Amino acid sequence: MLFRFIVKDIKRTWLAVQYSFAGFRSVWQAQWAFRWELLLCVIGMPMAFCFGKTAINKAVLIAVLILLLIVEILNSALETVVDRIGFEHHTLSGRAKDLGSAAVFLAAVNVVVVWLIVLI
Repeated sequence: MLFRFIVKDIKRTWLAVQYSFAGFRSVWQAQWAFRWELLLCVIGMPMAFCFGKTAINKAVLIAVLILLLIVEILNSALETVVDRIGFEHHTLSGRAKDLGSAAVFLAAVNVVVVWLIVLI
């Protein structure tokens, strides 16, 4: 009986990993902003190891870059749901998309501020 539960958990975990990679493929194909932010991460992460003086500095520099990607993915999910509901103009749909965009903007500002604080 325990073996069945373990097998089920492994299957669920494997499916979750597959869904996650499908999400990465989707955001990569549909969102140019994500591609630019990922490029920023690819450049920024090695720089974090060079410029971070302590392990905490390095971790924080990398964490804010990853947070930017997370917020962008969530914003893309929000936009997808709003578009699924309908393409006609609605003030609430526009507000939802604007709020998601504002969250990405704040995450980008966070990257700049944290990097400046750590580097200066």
